[in-house]
Amino acid sequence: MLFFNETLVMFIRRLLLIVALAFTGTACQTVQTTQPGAVGVERKQLMLVSEEQVEKGAQEAYQQELNKARSQKALNANPEHYRRVQRIAQQLIPHTAVFRPDATQWKWEINVQTSEDVNAYCMPGGKIMVYTGLIEALDATDAELAAVIGHEIAHALREHSRERISRAYAEQLALTGVAVATGASDSVMSIASQVSAVTFTLPHSREQEAEADRIGLELMARAGFDPNAAITLWQKMGKLGGGGPPEFLSTHPSSASRIRDLEANVPRVLPLYNAALK
Repeated sequence: MLFFNETLVMFIRRLLLIVALAFTGTACQTVQTTQPGAVGVERKQLMLVSEEQVEKGAQEAYQQELNKARSQKALNANPEHYRRVQRIAQQLIPHTAVFRPDATQWKWEINVQTSEDVNAYCMPGGKIMVYTGLIEALDATDAELAAVIGHEIAHALREHSRERISRAYAEQLALTGVAVATGASDSVMSIASQVSAVTFTLPHSREQEAEADRIGLELMARAGFDPNAAITLWQKMGKLGGGGPPEFLSTHPSSASRIRDLEANVPRVLPLYNAALK
């Protein structure tokens, strides 16, 4: 009898999920967010929230971070770091068109925050932040910085934040059968808090990390940065920590398998790098 009840509950929950998604059909879609590029990223993604919702939320979340850094006099306080990050990012951004032509029209923002954290991120819609700890603790070369920034841009291109928020909604729906936040009822502030959560707290899946590594590798190669620097970057990351891993690794797990994957993909983008040098 207990088994019957549990089965019935699961059936009802799934039925309610189907009904809920039917009512929000415009929000639920399987999409190909990017073209495969030379690295061949072709996975389709299920999205339960709109791109517009997430980008508006990201803008709000990013503005909050800028205001916080500004109040601490930590925003773009080092002109040399700021100019360097701007230059590298601006070299990478035009090549986003290879993966999605609309990305070159995003309202890109590129800033540097004074912080000991070894960290960086790119929120949806092209909102980039690089922490000075990443530059200083790693003694990062331009190419290594390009590897990090390219990796973060790739997360935005693939709309990984939108995908992770959608997965969280799907889990909620499966458990409760209630269509929470899949429609227009979500406020920008609500989405903003979720964008912040997936940016600063929740780790990316291995699948998303592999995609960001590969797309980032191609972006840097096309922009004229040696893709082998992505390998030296993660080797440096692995040596940092002392009492614990750098903040960057809390949301961007590194491993020997990751470095092996990069090593396997470098030959695929080396012709692009050589062409860029010419």
